[in-house]
Amino acid sequence: MTSRRALSPAERTLRARLAAHTMHARNDPKAITGKARAGFLAKFEREADPDGVLSPEERRRRAEHLRSAHFARLAYASAKARRNSRAGDRGGDGPAGRQR
Repeated sequence: MTSRRALSPAERTLRARLAAHTMHARNDPKAITGKARAGFLAKFEREADPDGVLSPEERRRRAEHLRSAHFARLAYASAKARRNSRAGDRGGDGPAGRQR
């Protein structure tokens, strides 16, 4: 009987990365993530038309705008976090400027 030691977080990350690369090498990524992508897009359609009264075209159009707004919000938060991180590195509160 062999004893198994627990993997460190770094080892688990490496093992998961190896498994993901192997999976994507053997399969079509769109097929693997199809259900998740469909569910993600359906969420915006439900948000755009919770009562189901819009035409499919109008619901899709509004859902696409909600999806774009979602990713724009993420990009804005990321830019803000990077700016705040740079300001923290310098010890200031303002936007990062040219360092001399």
